[in-house]
Amino acid sequence: MNSKLICNLLVSFLLASVVFFVESGCTSEEQVVGPKLRIATTTSLCDSGLWDRLEPLFEARYMVDLDVLYAGTGIAVCYGERGDVDAIVTHDPYMEERFVSQGYGVERIPFAYNYFLIVGPEDDPVGIKDLAPEEAFTKLAVSGAALFISRADGSGTHAKEQAIWSRAGFDYEVVRRGRWYVESGRGMGPTLLMASEKRGYTLTDRATFLVYKDRLDLVSIVDKGESLLNVYTIIVVNPAKFPAVNYRAAEHLVEFLVSEEVQAFLRVYGVEDYGEPLFYPYYGQ
Repeated sequence: MNSKLICNLLVSFLLASVVFFVESGCTSEEQVVGPKLRIATTTSLCDSGLWDRLEPLFEARYMVDLDVLYAGTGIAVCYGERGDVDAIVTHDPYMEERFVSQGYGVERIPFAYNYFLIVGPEDDPVGIKDLAPEEAFTKLAVSGAALFISRADGSGTHAKEQAIWSRAGFDYEVVRRGRWYVESGRGMGPTLLMASEKRGYTLTDRATFLVYKDRLDLVSIVDKGESLLNVYTIIVVNPAKFPAVNYRAAEHLVEFLVSEEVQAFLRVYGVEDYGEPLFYPYYGQ
């Protein structure tokens, strides 16, 4: 089955399941009457509440009605490849570079970053505390002493997990057949809840973990390592391929996300509630 057919099937399924922000509660209460801008975004930017804060500011400034579709990075890319959205906001450099190189997107524009974490029970039954991510994954696989809960949903987090398995020298198709390996097939929040319930480990972005932390019996076990960097990028869909794209409004969103105002906001967003920012600005460090 080729990748385009897979994208079409996944998008059709998600549309039938109603994953639009406007029906999932991840949208501002007031809608601005004006040109419509449709973006597909990764789940962590919704789970963290970031879009709820940025959306009304953007709409008021540019008089644009922003429609945000909530999906993992893989599905967001599929929306872009079909021309169903004007821009995508994702966090998987490989998929993003392929999206641009194949002519679907104009340019990758990073605007924020944080880090992935490996989280698990506080007593850390496998003993991976403070190991490098690849060493931690190796120990999880070799010991089989606790479950590892994977999103297994084609998201940017799932792609990062697969990359760490590869860097650790494992064939992912072999890994996923392990009895200790559980595929949730769901977003980050539900996957964290499942890991907590099953006293397992999982890979998560820091923002979603901090938002869910009070509901979890999980702590951060591994939080250092080059491979845990997590960069968020916006890509405007190529109007040469899809003439209906609202290119002007999408460019305004790029301008907004990299603006000094939003970059400064990222430095403090989450600090009051969680003691640290949920994201870091990509510019003006």
